[in-house]
Amino acid sequence: MLTGKTAIVTGGTRGIGFAIVRTYLENGANVAIAGSRQETVEKAVAQLPEYRDRVMGIWPDLCDPEAVAAAFASVKERFGSLDILANNAGISSRTSLYDYTLEEFNKIMSLNVTAVFVCSQAAARIMKDQGGGVIISTSSMVGEYGQPSGCGYPTSKFAVNGLTKSLARELAKDHIRVNAVAPGVTKTDMVAALPQELVDRISAGIPMGRVGEPVDIANAYLFLASDLSSYVTGVTLRVDGAAMT
Repeated sequence: MLTGKTAIVTGGTRGIGFAIVRTYLENGANVAIAGSRQETVEKAVAQLPEYRDRVMGIWPDLCDPEAVAAAFASVKERFGSLDILANNAGISSRTSLYDYTLEEFNKIMSLNVTAVFVCSQAAARIMKDQGGGVIISTSSMVGEYGQPSGCGYPTSKFAVNGLTKSLARELAKDHIRVNAVAPGVTKTDMVAALPQELVDRISAGIPMGRVGEPVDIANAYLFLASDLSSYVTGVTLRVDGAAMT
C-alpha cells in the first residue's frame, strides 16, 4: 500500500510509534524513526534487520525548527522524497490541577503541540515542493471528552484536533492531506503507568470488550497514509472500540 513512499514517524521507538514503523515497512515504505535519544533510535532500528535498506534513524529536538528541518532534509536526501509524516511523539500526565506546575504543563504542551506544529511545517515545505503528501498526528479520545485529572494532556490533544482541521483546509491546495488518529485505551507504556483500577473501569465500558493493541492504531495510520484515503482530510479518526460513544 505504500511502496515507493517515504515516511517519518516521531516517537517511533516503541509502543504505537514502533507499530506504525513496522506496519509502514511491511507495506513497502521507507521509514525514518525519530526519537528523543540516539541510543533508543538505534536500538529500534536494530530490531528491524530485515528492513535495513529501508529504515534509518534521526533524533532532532522536535521543538527546534532548524534541527527538524535539517533532519527531515536528510531523510529526503537518503530516500528521495518525504511523503508521510506521522506525528506520534507525546507525553501524558495524571497530576491534579491543585498540584500541577506550570513547568509540567508547558512540557506537555511543548512536545504534544509545539512539536506537531514544527514537524508539520518542516514536512509541509518539502511536500509542497514535491507536489503533495500526508500528515497524520496522534490525538486521543480524551481530546474530545477530557479526563478527570492531568488537564494538560487532553488540552494538548484538543489543540492537535484543531491544528489538524486548520492545516487540512490550508494545505489542501498544495495536495497535502492532514488527519489525526484518536486512540482509545491501548496497550502501551503510557497506559501501563495509569492506575490499574482506572484501566479496568475504562476497559469494562468498551463495547468491543477489549483494549486496543498498538497494531490497531497502526492500521488506521496505514489507511490514512495510503491512496485508499485520497479524499479524506481534516478528520480525527477514533480508534477506541466505541469506548466513549
